[in-house]
Amino acid sequence: MELRKLQKTVVDALEDIKAQDIEVINVTQLTSLFDRVIIASGTSNRQTRALASHVQEKVRAAGGSVLSVEGEETGEWVLVDLGDIVVHLMQPAVRTYYNLEELWSSTPARRRKLIADQEAARD
Repeated sequence: MELRKLQKTVVDALEDIKAQDIEVINVTQLTSLFDRVIIASGTSNRQTRALASHVQEKVRAAGGSVLSVEGEETGEWVLVDLGDIVVHLMQPAVRTYYNLEELWSSTPARRRKLIADQEAARD
């Protein structure tokens, strides 16, 4: 499946189930393993599992394939590997703790903006 179509399918599926704070990060300059990281939050274990299930369903319906899924047992952090895109579905506390946005940010300016945004959110 073409990358843009896959990305749109994933984001649309996340929006269908009311995912929060959807972030799409282009990581082509950082790794050759995949091209995008998509991070979104769910409000409960049940919602993160539902988000993962819905993403898988929509990707398969659009002609894509799901390589693997991890974390569905607990639902605190569910990872859906779609090959070119890796989707992280996390509860807000887990997302804040691991801060994947900063890890995958490619430029110092972007990292500074994320840090400033996080500090402003804490105040």
